Amino acid sequence: MTAAPPAPAPSASAPGRVAAVLTALLTALAVALLTAAPAQAAGYRYWSFWDLTDGSWTYATQGPALARPADGDVQGFRFSVSENSGDAAKPRGPRDFAGICGATAPRDGTKRVALVIDPGTPADAPGGESPPAARTACARVGTDATSAEALAAVAKPLRYDSNALLCAIDGYPRTGCGEQVSADRATTPERPAADGAGEGGEGGGPSAGVYVGAAAVAALGAAAVWRSRRRG
Repeated sequence: MTAAPPAPAPSASAPGRVAAVLTALLTALAVALLTAAPAQAAGYRYWSFWDLTDGSWTYATQGPALARPADGDVQGFRFSVSENSGDAAKPRGPRDFAGICGATAPRDGTKRVALVIDPGTPADAPGGESPPAARTACARVGTDATSAEALAAVAKPLRYDSNALLCAIDGYPRTGCGEQVSADRATTPERPAADGAGEGGEGGGPSAGVYVGAAAVAALGAAAVWRSRRRG
């Protein structure tokens, strides 16, 4: 009498196989979520306006058409691409009032405002343009003059848009005014918010498609487990 052949090794149950596949898929998805490169937020190309406070540049709380500096104040203008006031580039170069306005004697009925005008770097320049060199100037203006009037006294031609947004200083740039600049530096006609911020555009983190994929994988896995249990 011959011996019966050995019984085959028990195979994994259908639910177990589905669970293993689902675990592998979810693990791969988790890796994708963790390694997904965040999208670079859009910025805006514009002239930002600064006050020198205790030796440091602070983003101005008023626009140059409203601000009224006092004699001895130092103010700055910087052209750059930035997402909002928190990451805006600050003016570079000398910022000492005596060094900028020391040769301009005080005079009754006027005030002296030291200005730092920084057109920024080639990376921030509009296509086909090169920024002029940064410079300083001492504006002597009437005691009631605004920062915009002080700037006009030393940095013409200025250019403004229909909403009084400062577009160009010393004629730079020739075109454009607060245009949005995407991650690849492509421009659109959109304008920045009133405070110069470019928030609310593209956010960081994984794209919506990744999260949709996660939901789809989870749903398919649950359906497969349910079907396999019904067969069992």
